[in-house]
Amino acid sequence: MAARVLDPVRILVVDDDPGDVLMIEEALATSDVEKVIDVVGDGQEAMEFLRREGRHTGAQRPDVILLDLNMPRMDGRQVLGEVKGDRDLRTIPIVVLTTSNADTDIISSYTLQANAYVTKPIDLDDFNDVVHRIDEFFGRVVVLPKRA
Repeated sequence: MAARVLDPVRILVVDDDPGDVLMIEEALATSDVEKVIDVVGDGQEAMEFLRREGRHTGAQRPDVILLDLNMPRMDGRQVLGEVKGDRDLRTIPIVVLTTSNADTDIISSYTLQANAYVTKPIDLDDFNDVVHRIDEFFGRVVVLPKRA
């Protein structure tokens, strides 16, 4: 039987912290899951990207979103609400990847239909491990919906 050829996994990283974005990109780059990474700096830009508006008219729909909660202009909770309330976008899996471990943030994220909630570890090795596990899970284990 021939091996199934997989398209690269498209990951949209939504995070306003350049240091965290760099660590996420570096961790993703060290895995052997083929992927394309797009990055936006806040929730408002994420919605423009997902709706292909403004400077993101050529954006391609991501297979999974890594979403920080606490950002300026539009925070991650608002993004979750808009994406999961949008008929065309709601099937995109969203992993909340944030520094908060507050019960209220965890509960509100799942209430807004986050697919997973992961607290960013402080230790670099642990951070890399968490990102690798997310990458492996969405890149090899789960079946993702076809892109529209």
